[in-house]
Amino acid sequence: MSVNAENLKQSMRRWASGVTVVTSVADGQRAGLTASSFTSISVDPPLILMSLQAFTPTLKLIEQSGIFGVSILTTLQADISAQFAGFAKLPEGADKFYGIDLFTAETGAPLIMHSAAWIDCKLSTIYEAGMSRIVVGEVVATGQGEDILPLVYLNRAYYDLTKQG
Repeated sequence: MSVNAENLKQSMRRWASGVTVVTSVADGQRAGLTASSFTSISVDPPLILMSLQAFTPTLKLIEQSGIFGVSILTTLQADISAQFAGFAKLPEGADKFYGIDLFTAETGAPLIMHSAAWIDCKLSTIYEAGMSRIVVGEVVATGQGEDILPLVYLNRAYYDLTKQG
């Protein structure tokens, strides 16, 4: 049996995941994207990984700067996820960071205020994986917000774990 891209996408839409925004900055340029392919891989040393498509400006900035930030979004931040996924209508000339409250920690990578948690990383390794790249980061700083309920993504929709069906 042959597996095509659309069939695999349909199966993976049944996998619920949290939602993150991955950001980087280099030479005055910044980029970010919404990503759900993210996980912790080690606490000693502290390492995380994510999968990013090879052509993204965010990956290019991570490769250039050697730093990135991950903001784990809350149930109140679906609009931020949509904005970084490229689905929000922004003013002409505005980047994906338009109107979003940011801060930085150790590396200078932009992080999103009021996220459930944030993770500031130095690039450790990038592995080629088909049309994507597996990015491993060494965590240099992390913190948590007040709202711990994560935004959940399933079958092209966002879900709030506090709402009962």
